[in-house]
Amino acid sequence: MNGFQSLPNLWLLSDARNDAVLEARLGEFREPVGLVYRHYHLPPAERLARFETLARIARRRGHLIILSDSTLTAREWGAHGVYGAPLSIYPARADMITIATVHDMREMAQANRIGADAIMLSPVFPTRSHPGGKVLGPARFRTLASHAQMPVIALGGMTRERARHLNWPSWAAIDGLS
Repeated sequence: MNGFQSLPNLWLLSDARNDAVLEARLGEFREPVGLVYRHYHLPPAERLARFETLARIARRRGHLIILSDSTLTAREWGAHGVYGAPLSIYPARADMITIATVHDMREMAQANRIGADAIMLSPVFPTRSHPGGKVLGPARFRTLASHAQMPVIALGGMTRERARHLNWPSWAAIDGLS
C-alpha cells in the first residue's frame, strides 16, 4: 500500500459543490485524512492543475491523495492511489492504494477478487449526489460490509453525526465534511 501502514478513517471526496472550500478544509484536519480527487466537471488541463494544487496541500499535511481515474493516470499524476469501480482499477499495482466503489454484492465480490485495499460502500443514507436514489440503510450496509475482505469506508449522506449513529469508524463525505 504505497508505504502507508494504515488508511485514514476520514475521507473527503472532491466535487464541483465543495471545490471552493477544499484548500481550507485540507488545512484544518488535525490528523491525516484521505482526499479522493474527482473533479469530473473540469476539462483535462484544468483538472490536472487543480489536482496539483490540492495534492501539494494534502502532502504537506500528511494526507493521502487518491485519484478517481485510471491507474496509469494516477501513477503519472503522482497520486498515492486510485479510486473507481472494481474492474476499472484492476489490475492493482503494488505501489498504489486501490479503493473500489461498491454498491451491491456483485461489486463486493469483484472488489474481493481484485484484492482492493479498501472499499467505499454506498450510499448508506440519502445523498445530494443521487437525489431520490435507493439507499442501503444501516442494516443492509452492515450486511454487505460483513462480506468485505478489506476495510470498508461508509459513503453516502455521511456526516459526523451519522457516522456516530452508524457506529462505523471509517467514513467519507462530500458535503458532510465541507
